[in-house]
Formats: sequence, structure tokens, C-alpha cells
Amino acid sequence: MSESPIAIANSLSTYFDGVVGDAMKSQKVDASPAAKTYVVELLAAFAKPDEQVGSALSKPVTFLLRDAMEARGSERFKRLQNLGDGVLYAVGFFGESLEGADKRYFVYVGSSAYGHAANMLGKNSIGGPSVLDELAQGFDSFADVLTEVSDWVMAQSARGEQGIVKLYERWLKRSSPALASGLAERGIVPTRGARGDA
Repeated sequence: MSESPIAIANSLSTYFDGVVGDAMKSQKVDASPAAKTYVVELLAAFAKPDEQVGSALSKPVTFLLRDAMEARGSERFKRLQNLGDGVLYAVGFFGESLEGADKRYFVYVGSSAYGHAANMLGKNSIGGPSVLDELAQGFDSFADVLTEVSDWVMAQSARGEQGIVKLYERWLKRSSPALASGLAERGIVPTRGARGDA
């Protein structure tokens, strides 16, 4: 009997830790260990969302940012952090459905939310920049890391003909190594023609 291809991890955080590390290397994101851990924990939280995580994008982001900025004290911090997390996850995992100005706006809102939350922490702490400040400054790069993680998850979970077609369609848009590898594991070697046609 052959070995099972299913990898067993002690927790979702353990599961995502290696994938996030590989994606950061691939995307050349030089993140602090604390920022890497934050991204891993964010993915684990969104994989099994509780009520707070599940409501991260319950309204349009403009309203969520306004509501967060109007809140006071710890409630303001919590809302800003939650909004930053939700937008980072959404842009990373579903960014291909956002184009041009829409994507730039989401990045602006997410980065601003993290930046405002980091400023609130800065008033009470001394030392270097916080993890939230790092996420605010490098929001685009961290979103790219999550996009690569999303590609990897999709490549690992594609099942049946429809799953393979979706995997191929995403590869046509992104040409990521994780997607190409997922197709190759299923006997499909994606190539592009001379004019970029698949």
C-alpha cells in the first residue's frame, strides 16, 4: 500500500507555517518573525472563522473604516485591526476578482486600518515598529504572499474535472508555480504559445 498524500498537522497554524514561509521566500518578502506568525495566525483564524472574524467584511469597507475611526479606545483598535485582517485576507485570496482602482482602494483601506491601529499602539509602547505597522507599510507584499498561499491551497484541493478546470483557468490568469505544479501532478503540463496564448 502506498503512503497517503495527506499531510497531518497538529494545528492549522502548523499547517500554514511552512506554506507562508515558502511564499515569503518566493515573493522575496523580508518579514520579521512576528509578522510571519501574525500572517500564519490570520490564515488559521479565517480557515475556521469565529463570529468576529466572520464579520470582518460584513459591510462595505468604506463604512467599516468610518465606523472604526468613530469608535473609541479598545473598540476602535479592535475594529481597525479586524478590518485590516479582513481586507488583507480578501485581497490575498480573492484579489483576482478586484481590478485596477478597486484593488488599489482595498489596499489603501487595509493599509490605513493597520496604520491607524499601529499608531494607537505606538502611544503606549517604546521601541521599533509594531507588527501592525509592518503590515501597513508592506500591505501589497503581504497580500501577494496570501495570493501565493491561495494558489497552493487551490492546487492541493482541486478535485474532479471542474476543480482541474478552475485550477487551469486560474493558472491562465496568474501562471504561478504552485498552480503549474498542481496541474502537473494531475498530468497536465501548462504551456504558453508564442503570443502568450495557453
